[in-house]
Amino acid sequence: MTTAPPEPGAPAASAPASAPAPPVPATPPRAHRVGWRVRFAVLSLIWGFSFLLIKVGTEAYAPLQVTLGRLVFGTLLLATALAVRRDRLPRGARVWGHLTVAAFLLNAVPFSLFAYAELTIPSTLAGICNATSPLWGMALSLVALSEDRPTRRRVAGLGLGFLGVLTVLGVWEGFSGLDVRGTALALLASLCYPVGWIYVRRTLAGADASHLSVMTGQLLLATVQLAAVTPLFTSVPATFPVGPLLAVVALGALGTGLALLLQYGLVAEVGPTIGQMVTYLVPVIATAAGVALLGEPLAWPTPAGALVVLAGAALAQSRTEPARTPAPQP
Repeated sequence: MTTAPPEPGAPAASAPASAPAPPVPATPPRAHRVGWRVRFAVLSLIWGFSFLLIKVGTEAYAPLQVTLGRLVFGTLLLATALAVRRDRLPRGARVWGHLTVAAFLLNAVPFSLFAYAELTIPSTLAGICNATSPLWGMALSLVALSEDRPTRRRVAGLGLGFLGVLTVLGVWEGFSGLDVRGTALALLASLCYPVGWIYVRRTLAGADASHLSVMTGQLLLATVQLAAVTPLFTSVPATFPVGPLLAVVALGALGTGLALLLQYGLVAEVGPTIGQMVTYLVPVIATAAGVALLGEPLAWPTPAGALVVLAGAALAQSRTEPARTPAPQP
C-alpha cells in the first residue's frame, strides 16, 4: 500500500486514503499529451499489480531485499525526474529530520511489512488489507485532527468497512485457514500509512520545497534506512533469478516512482476527488491479478468482504466539501 499532493512541501509517498489531504497545488498543471483517464487507468493497474510483484519478488529474495530494491529503483526514477525538471532536494535540518520519520512510517516499515506478509498470505488478501487504510485513517483522524468531526455517515462507514474486514477474514468460521501472522502484518502495514500521514500534516505542512523534491528526499531516506538494516538480517543471494529480479525492478520503478508521478499529475489536473478514486480499484485489480496469474484461490468471502470494505471507506470519506484525501500506495 505511498498519493494526492500534500500541503505545500509535505511528502506523500505512500500516503493513505485516510487522513485529510491538502488542496490541489496552486501552480497550474503541465499540459499532458495523454488524457487523464488513460493515466488514471495506468495508475490503477500499476498499483493493483504491485501486490503480485511483491509476491513474485519474495519467491527468490528476502522481504527486506525486495523492499530495498523497490526503494532503490523508485528513488532513481524520482531523482531522474528531479534532475530533468532542474529541481533540488529539500534544505534544512528540520525538514530532513521530519522526512526521516516520514520515510520510516510511510515507506520503510509498511513496504517491509507487506513483503513479509506475502510470504504466507496470498497477494489478493494483501491487496484487500491495503484497502483498509482509509478506515484506519478516518478513525485516527477523528481523534488526532481537530477538523475531522464524527458524523453519523462517517461512523456508519467505519462500522461497515470493518464489518467487511471481518467478512474477508471469515470471522464466523473462527478465522479457520487464515494465516493470522501474515494477515496481521498486512493490516499493520495499512495502519502505518495514516499514522505517518498525520505526522506529516503536523510537522511538514510549511516546508519550502516542491512536492517532487520532498518525495525524492523521503524515498532516498527510506532507501538509506533499509540499506543499513538489510545486511544485518539477510545475506547476499547466491543467484539472481530473472523473473523475481524484474518484478522488484518493476515494483520500484513503476509501482513506486512512476506511480507517484502519475498520482500527483492527476490530482493537479483533475483534483483529489478523482485522484483518490484509484484506492477503490486497487484491491479489485490485485485480486484479479492474483487469481488469474498466480492461481491463488478465491472463496466468496474475499470479494464480498472487499466490496463491503470499499463501500465503507467511500461512505466514511464522503463529505460535502471536496475530498482532501491522499490515496494509499501499496
